[in-house]
Amino acid sequence: MDKLKSVFSGDSEQENKTIVTQISDATTLSWSTRIKGFLVCFVLGAGLSILGSCLLFVPKNGIIIFAVLYTVGNILALLSTCFLMGPVNQVKKMFAKTRAIATVLVFVMLILTLVCAFAVKINALTIVCCILQFLALTWYSLSYIPFARDFIIKCFGACLD
Repeated sequence: MDKLKSVFSGDSEQENKTIVTQISDATTLSWSTRIKGFLVCFVLGAGLSILGSCLLFVPKNGIIIFAVLYTVGNILALLSTCFLMGPVNQVKKMFAKTRAIATVLVFVMLILTLVCAFAVKINALTIVCCILQFLALTWYSLSYIPFARDFIIKCFGACLD
């Protein structure tokens, strides 16, 4: 309400702010709003992925519906973290040296899944791409947990010995 009063009263404090400061003030979210945005986006993404999996066996276009909903759901779940750390910080962390390859792999698998569903139209290949998409997202997510990827590598290494 104070901001509204200052606009109508011609308060000079508002005029002295730079455009960058005004934009920053207008786009800053409170922590509770960030948590709510994260939860809504993540739950919606997970819901779309699950719905896509349920619609896999719809006759004719089931594989396309599955691929689209599963991919869009994963993108929403991935974007949900932008609410927690901000979009610029998210992109910086995504392309940090420790997870750049994992990030590129995730994007490649997202695109390949849709290409296989729409252009190639081989159902088995589309499902394989979805499985690889899941594995790429899992590997990417593990990069945020200290030593998690090293632990997984050692576990699989021990299983293969």
